[in-house]
Amino acid sequence: MRSILRPTRFRFFIAALVPLAAACERSPWPPPPDTRIDNVTDTLHGVALVDPYRWLEDERSPEVRDWIARQNEHADSVLHDSPLRARFTARLDQLMDTPDVSEPRRAGDWEYFTLQRVDEEVAAVYRRPKTEGPPARPDPGGTYEKILDPLALDPTGTTSIAIQDISADGRLILYAIRDGGPDEVEVRVFDIEQRADLPDRLPPALYGAANFDDDARAIRYVHRSRETGPRLKSHRMGTPLDSNSVLWGDGLAPTAFLTTRDGMDGRYRLYTVQHGWATTDMYLQDVRARGPVVAVAKDLPARFAPQFIGNRLLVLTNLDAPRNRIIEIDPASPGPPESWKTVLAEGEHVIDGFTRIGDLFYVTIIQDVSHRILRYTDAFQPAGEIEVPAHTAASVRSGPDNTLLLTLSSFTQPSITYRVDPATGARDVREPPNVTFDPAGIAVEQVWYTSKDGTRAPMYVVHREGIALDGSRPALLTGYGGFNASQMPRFDARAIAWIEEGGVFALATLRGGSEFGEDWHRAGMLENKQSVFDDFIAAGEWLVANGYTSPRRLAIRGGSNGGLLMGAAITRRPDLFRAAFVGVPDLDMVRFYTFTETNNMPALLEYGDASVPAQFEVIRQYSPYQNVMEGEGYPAVMVHTGDLDTRVPPLQGRKFVARLQASTTSGLPVILHYDERFGHAGGRTQSAAVNDAAMEIAFLMTMVGMAAER
Repeated sequence: MRSILRPTRFRFFIAALVPLAAACERSPWPPPPDTRIDNVTDTLHGVALVDPYRWLEDERSPEVRDWIARQNEHADSVLHDSPLRARFTARLDQLMDTPDVSEPRRAGDWEYFTLQRVDEEVAAVYRRPKTEGPPARPDPGGTYEKILDPLALDPTGTTSIAIQDISADGRLILYAIRDGGPDEVEVRVFDIEQRADLPDRLPPALYGAANFDDDARAIRYVHRSRETGPRLKSHRMGTPLDSNSVLWGDGLAPTAFLTTRDGMDGRYRLYTVQHGWATTDMYLQDVRARGPVVAVAKDLPARFAPQFIGNRLLVLTNLDAPRNRIIEIDPASPGPPESWKTVLAEGEHVIDGFTRIGDLFYVTIIQDVSHRILRYTDAFQPAGEIEVPAHTAASVRSGPDNTLLLTLSSFTQPSITYRVDPATGARDVREPPNVTFDPAGIAVEQVWYTSKDGTRAPMYVVHREGIALDGSRPALLTGYGGFNASQMPRFDARAIAWIEEGGVFALATLRGGSEFGEDWHRAGMLENKQSVFDDFIAAGEWLVANGYTSPRRLAIRGGSNGGLLMGAAITRRPDLFRAAFVGVPDLDMVRFYTFTETNNMPALLEYGDASVPAQFEVIRQYSPYQNVMEGEGYPAVMVHTGDLDTRVPPLQGRKFVARLQASTTSGLPVILHYDERFGHAGGRTQSAAVNDAAMEIAFLMTMVGMAAER
């Protein structure tokens, strides 16, 4: 058993029997605590906006801390002990607590890796003697020398560590420490022989890649500042931090992301500057010749994802190709776009990525929200296909001795990695799933629904075979719809728990993602963001119209941008949904541009900026916080957030809960699960993650009546 105590802040349990009546004068749940109203009126572009809970934005205020404590107590009074909660904790522990080990990195006479075994709360850094031949993946049950243990830094298990780099001689480890759940990390240097940190360290901040230079006398890293934007910097070991030099990036805006990569044996360095999720600039420098940084692609309405492969610079781009193409650029003479060579033209389906293994290129495409992997020669002539099951997410990478490693995941297949013989296609399991799960009797369907404006979109529906489509089945619908992120089939422990209880799970494909290319992405961003919510509502209506469920049995869940989706869905169509889980959400989109303490100002390039008149009107029409209506019968709602979310300000969750509690007339509970150590990047032990997942699913199951049926 784990040595870490399970969280005791809440007793995250659910009552076993809950009546299905939605609206009633006497609710079976305790009333929420009173929240003070202090109206603040803003006038933006001539429109008066009243905010009754502005005071909840100050999380350092003693009154706000008291309010959070009372909300946690209220959540505890709604969620109390039951066999249902205990059963789901046990089942989700089986599904979620699996060993996790990284690929080994060789340095000196050793191989270094991170490892988290079953029943361990966090991953630690280990090493083992270097083996002959290519490094094999460490056995999760093996005995290795522990080098860095996060529990020595924080016995609660909410602090995590990650390897950034190892010096070539194996003497030093560059590693990041995440104190709870913020995006910001501290970077330290560990002397392995002395078993101690060196004085050199980068203070908590937002960092991109951090690496030693060739002789480990300096650290090169990307630092992203909220005030000045990203910069590539260098720290000379043993010198004060204020002497760190800026290598490149002056003038980049705070809304930009910067990544760098070296290629062709260190001759060239690429600088990729991402502006939001629709535009990328690309720069190139001949480092060996100490040449200038030259703009290769700048101010073009497209994304560029470059790779150095041998002596070639290949780039995946959507320039003049919404479903992407692969181009080749001569780094010695990049030239204008018309001089670039297309090596793989845009096709019918989205090109999702490519890699080279051995003497072949492997190109992953998305076809109707499922992956295929095509093979091409060095000249990008077709050379066959790697067999992948339908309705599957797939990826390939190079293994030891240029072997091909194929990883598959689906709704009924936990992630599994095969070693594939490129010549024969024969495969054997390299990384087994280690999950207790039997897919027999579970059906996976892909259906198509029609959105408000006539756009057709696919949706995956997963359930036990042979269920009656009479509208009585509890359903759990999820989606994302934003930031050019594709929502592919994958194994989801929460979904499996829901299905095993007899429910229907559905994943809706929404505009704003990358499933059908850049046109699909842009159809769900900025002034088109409303289309994402229309799609999601249409997906819910399809499930009801086709007998999979009814509004009284339909639950929804989503996090981050998906949390915004949940907030918009329940404020636009409270009659369509019975319960919602809203995780780490953006909810006050009108004031989002004023939240300057967040590190996520780039999101304005996806959501829009309410300080801009043309964008304000679109945003205020869907912003969940501004669209909570007094006297409306809202679904049961659980909001989960925490103090250390530095990407999505938790103040939005606090204000939204207060407004919903004061406005709803349904008699269904609105609760806030608030954790001081939790954030967008984690801050939870393994057991806490299991507890949170079980609490969430048990809450939703109870609200749609599944607990009463057992």
